[in-house]
Amino acid sequence: MSAHYSPTVDTARNYYNSEDADNFYAMIWGGEDIHIGLYQSPDESITAASHRTVQHMADKLDLKPTSKLLDIGAGYGGAARYIATRFGCKVTALNLSEKENGRARQLNKQAGLDGQIDVVDGSFETIPAPDACFDAVWSQDAILHSGQRQQVVKEVARVLKPGGHFIFTDPMQSDNCPEGVLEPILGRIHLDSLGSPGFYRSTAAELGIQLLGFEELTPQLTQHYTCVLEETVKRQAELEKTVDAAYLERMKTGLGHWIEGGKQGYLAWGIFVFQKPA
Repeated sequence: MSAHYSPTVDTARNYYNSEDADNFYAMIWGGEDIHIGLYQSPDESITAASHRTVQHMADKLDLKPTSKLLDIGAGYGGAARYIATRFGCKVTALNLSEKENGRARQLNKQAGLDGQIDVVDGSFETIPAPDACFDAVWSQDAILHSGQRQQVVKEVARVLKPGGHFIFTDPMQSDNCPEGVLEPILGRIHLDSLGSPGFYRSTAAELGIQLLGFEELTPQLTQHYTCVLEETVKRQAELEKTVDAAYLERMKTGLGHWIEGGKQGYLAWGIFVFQKPA
């Protein structure tokens, strides 16, 4: 285990560094965005829907070329490239997987954005940045991988400038989720728990961060995992050329658990926007 990573984060790091995971996400999500999409129709492509999430979240921000944004759990850097291009600002992309970060740096260079985006290997539980240095912090479906989510939000509050915004999504359990029903999901992703809307509201309040809004979009979570499962089944023969068949079977089982959890009302997902008081 890496000394500076918690056990839960290190488990996620090892997973996303694996050849199977890297090849699967690069093929199914298109190698840009590996998060939940916003679908306008059930048959829309995962790539288009995933990119729409980035655009929709960015619409909630007012950044200038002089702004500095931190993306925690940045994956392949699709959001970082979109933000850098749209607003002309500097972006720091913090991510735990060296393999993903290597791909992100290549894509940044191809887009001519390597001077605007700094890709950093590291954990969002101990953000390698000084206090009050970012105008905004962004995250998409990454904080669930921490076993210390309160610490993650505390770190975000620390590095935000007064008046800065924290915008993020995270697959969560619903506030009224019954005890024990998420074990199939948690076991698959090696977690003891998920956050919840109530958890993030109360944690931010304790840290003095103001909630500006929560756009509840839980049906999109169920739709997204349904689309990923269908795409995996459809492209299985192609995937098996670079991804282990056993990995794909575990993936399909796990996706099924997410879909069932969403249909049963046990899960929650949406876009949170918080602001650090000026």
